[in-house]
Amino acid sequence: MRKPERYERFIHYFSEHQPFAETELKYMAPYELAVAVILSAQCTDKRVNIITPAFFKRFPDATALAKAKDNEVFELIKSCTYPNNKAKNLIAMAKTLMEQFNGVLPSDVTELMKLPGIGRKSANVLASVIFNKPAMAVDTHVFRVAARIGLTTNAKTPLQTEMQLIASIPENLIPLAHHWLILHGRYVCVARKPKCSECGLTLFCKYFKHAKST
Repeated sequence: MRKPERYERFIHYFSEHQPFAETELKYMAPYELAVAVILSAQCTDKRVNIITPAFFKRFPDATALAKAKDNEVFELIKSCTYPNNKAKNLIAMAKTLMEQFNGVLPSDVTELMKLPGIGRKSANVLASVIFNKPAMAVDTHVFRVAARIGLTTNAKTPLQTEMQLIASIPENLIPLAHHWLILHGRYVCVARKPKCSECGLTLFCKYFKHAKST
């Protein structure tokens, strides 16, 4: 099967079976999603969603967080991974947001990456989710699922995966496709033992075709 047809089938399947998909991180404002995204690095969304209600009650906006002490933030996020580094990044992010962007989260990926704790993947998440920009955040799920299905070829890095995906997915669908890939990788095409018997993509999945023939 040629790659354009595989993309066509991928889009058709999810457009029909999952026309609405969104982040599982809970937030009410751009600032809150920025905090949640920083906390989510190598940590589950479920754990982040447990942490953030108390965090946002104590630090409801960037102004409040910019004035925080490391130990104050640490106590609220210590149940997540790397709390020491994340506490420092969160405070630095808030300070930078206030000093360089007047407290308003920028929509441009390059500008977002100026915020401490926000790398390319996180910047793409924020640009996509908040501003509906055609940005493809590539985490471990997206990297794995795209390769298994056959949407990417010989992609060795997240950036290579990102470039291949945005080159072949219609611009208006990129924010949605980002969630399709993440959620599929989180619940069906899991890392160690993909649930192929529950998957609707087997008719055009390269991984399934290979597994079936071996």
